[in-house]
Amino acid sequence: MRRPFTCLPMLTTALMVVSTLFLRTAPPATALQVVTVRGGTVLYAATGAQCVVGFNAKSTTTPPAYHGVMIGHCSGTYKTTWYADAARTTPVGVTAGASYPIDDYGVVRYTSNTLNLPGDLALGGGALQDITGAATPAVGQSLCHVGRASGVHCGTVTALNVTVNFAEGTVHGLIRSTTCAEPGDDGAPAYTGTLAVGFLVASTGNCTSGGASYYQPVPEVLSAFGLTVY
Repeated sequence: MRRPFTCLPMLTTALMVVSTLFLRTAPPATALQVVTVRGGTVLYAATGAQCVVGFNAKSTTTPPAYHGVMIGHCSGTYKTTWYADAARTTPVGVTAGASYPIDDYGVVRYTSNTLNLPGDLALGGGALQDITGAATPAVGQSLCHVGRASGVHCGTVTALNVTVNFAEGTVHGLIRSTTCAEPGDDGAPAYTGTLAVGFLVASTGNCTSGGASYYQPVPEVLSAFGLTVY
């Protein structure tokens, strides 16, 4: 009688291979880098511009789309990609719209799904300012802004609907205050209490001799794009 053929050696080898595959430790998944962008954060455009986010805002749609508002004479009125780093390796969004002159604002629509987008402001030294809404201030009301170069300064609103002439044209409807500013503070988010007021588009003087600061009102930008701060 013919001896039956057996596959034991081959079967043993196969089982060892399968066991090795199941018992081998899987390589760790690459962690997603979460980038935080809030009011006061600098974004870098593909055009070379470096602009400060005034405030984060979201649309009233479901699900909401998230945006950052900033000064238009920095952002430019053309569509471009924005990055979280100066090397421009971490894209965060694209220009959704802008107006300059006449108004002075730009809006970035965030497109990355690895962003942390709190609605507060960075005041420096780890301090944060909560923002719960937006409003147009009254003359005589206190107003503070946080400048990229000089930090937090406060003053008093002295006029509304102010016109300022720039080389590129005239900007209307600005807020003026006694809050001082230094070179490099352009785009500084301005607030009163927990309310977003505007962002710095121009200033005179400095924080040694005093001066005046001018702001693009935030409510106008939010209304134009159907956004709310949070």
